[in-house]
Amino acid sequence: MPCVGDWLNSPLSIVQGIFAQNAPNSDWEKKVTEYFKEKLKENNATNWVPSLNDVPVHYLKPNSLVKFRCMVQDMFDPEFYMGVYETVDPNTNARVLHFGKYRDVAECGPQQEIDLNSSQTVTSERQTFYCVPVPGESAWVKEAYVSASQARVSPSTSYTPSRHKRSYEEDEDMELHPSKQKEQHMGSGGDIHGCVEPKRLETEASAGHHVISPNCSPPLDLNFPLPGEKGPACLVKIYESWESFKVNDVLEVFGVLSVDPVLSAVNSEERDSSSLDPMECMDTTEEQRVHSPPASLVPRIHVILAQKLQHINPLLPACLNEEESKTFVSNFMSELSPVRAELLGFLTHALLGDSLAAEYLILHLISTVYGRRDVLPLGKFTVNLSGCPRSSAFSEHLYRLIQQLVPASYHLRMSIESMNHSRFIPHKDYAANRLVSGLLQLASNTSLVIDETQLEQGQLDTAGVHNVTALGNLITWQKVDYDFNYHRMEFPCNINVLITSEGRSLLPSDCQVHLQPQIIPPNMEEYMSSLLTAVLPSVLNKFRIYLSLLRLLDYSISDEVTKAVEEDFVEMRKNNPESVTADDLHKMLLVARFLSLSAGQTTLSRERWLRAKQLEALRKARLQQQQCVNGNEL
Repeated sequence: MPCVGDWLNSPLSIVQGIFAQNAPNSDWEKKVTEYFKEKLKENNATNWVPSLNDVPVHYLKPNSLVKFRCMVQDMFDPEFYMGVYETVDPNTNARVLHFGKYRDVAECGPQQEIDLNSSQTVTSERQTFYCVPVPGESAWVKEAYVSASQARVSPSTSYTPSRHKRSYEEDEDMELHPSKQKEQHMGSGGDIHGCVEPKRLETEASAGHHVISPNCSPPLDLNFPLPGEKGPACLVKIYESWESFKVNDVLEVFGVLSVDPVLSAVNSEERDSSSLDPMECMDTTEEQRVHSPPASLVPRIHVILAQKLQHINPLLPACLNEEESKTFVSNFMSELSPVRAELLGFLTHALLGDSLAAEYLILHLISTVYGRRDVLPLGKFTVNLSGCPRSSAFSEHLYRLIQQLVPASYHLRMSIESMNHSRFIPHKDYAANRLVSGLLQLASNTSLVIDETQLEQGQLDTAGVHNVTALGNLITWQKVDYDFNYHRMEFPCNINVLITSEGRSLLPSDCQVHLQPQIIPPNMEEYMSSLLTAVLPSVLNKFRIYLSLLRLLDYSISDEVTKAVEEDFVEMRKNNPESVTADDLHKMLLVARFLSLSAGQTTLSRERWLRAKQLEALRKARLQQQQCVNGNEL
């Protein structure tokens, strides 16, 4: 069990120590990174770092080490700061060297002044990302991360019982440890402004969610892509290798929390002065609001370590390449068959007894874009589940079940009103110099369930047509064209799209499966709820691991099997050349790929190829049958 020492409570004091030993040698920065990297490797120490995803900002100690699981929503312009600077005491002329890295405000003692003309001054550059919690992250994911957290901090000697009691009552629903709260309410020993009272800090931070900066009007929009999202947005300041990150990447960052009230005061003063003399400041008032919001509402994290996440499933090891992770994977793969069989049974019940639709739903849920050939995304598998009952809110209940299986998802209810009035495509606001988010700004491997069953007749306006076009482009090309006013910029994505509809969908899809219910429950809500309660939590977790893990496996086809498939294709076309097209072959290969992966096989076998052909034949026969019944095209 790692000792919760200075590196966690006062990381800046550790940085100061390394800086003092190594300055002015530039190696001190590398040594800081190595120090924290080693510390976080010790005995699962990452679980001891408080997370902004789980803990309200006003419970966290300023200038302590925190972590944040987030998506890069926007990238601001790089900013310059004093990496190293010198202070001088006017009375004694004594000079002290300081570091400016991981700080928003320069540290300067009461009898000291910063010597701006010092030859020791080093100007450095850092990049600011505007980060939000992962859009559509499932409740079970959040809960699993919270339960894995061991972030406790030892009580402080400056702690007063009455403060602890009051704070605990203010936020009863947060499952925080009293010991953690005791520490989090004390002022930081390493704080730049040590004289700021903890009470004042907490009041400002908690009020920030309701009271926006005094001169801000209208209220600050936190720019979450999806409606109803909660959690903090953060300005994440990156010091190294920021070019390796891009918009919509999912990151986990470890860094120094900065919620200094001075930041809000500085911002307010800048606005006042710029209103008197517009030439003093190049930034517009709107840009200042967005780029320098109150730190209590949008805290800053000065990143020491950052990593791209392969996935956000807390039940899986974060990185599957490590030796410990390989053991986990091999153990799970050894019991894959029963898990698949149980999941197939579960989804068959969810799809009202239709086992063929359940097979295709499994293939859809493990599909992922594994590469691109020119503009064509490889591996996408959008399924249109037609024949869905409209009256019983079947699609809504099906989505709730899927939400329990995947780490991130969103339910898009298509209606004339939602198409005409929703903002699907992110666009650039040049006045505020920011990217305004839209519904389709989602993290990789998010499940998007589009419900067409409630769609009525009506007229789409220009915005509605653009939104439908954007959905079509997302499905066909796995890209969203962000609107930069004067031009559009393509942002590739990897979104699993499932469309539920009565007849054939208005939107394109890779595969249409017509639902054939074997049972019609009198109470759909009761029926679907009973499915979830009947599954043991341990079994549900196996389903979640299964679906996330299989997306990450590599897959290949041997030359021998490739030749056999080609010969089989030629043979099929001999009998009836029009019955099997090149598109049909591509679809069968895709089905065979996901069938193999669903069984834990990373290469295509003859058996899986024959099974894929069988499934496709059954699916097509069902569509033909339905077409004959209805007398129109599906």
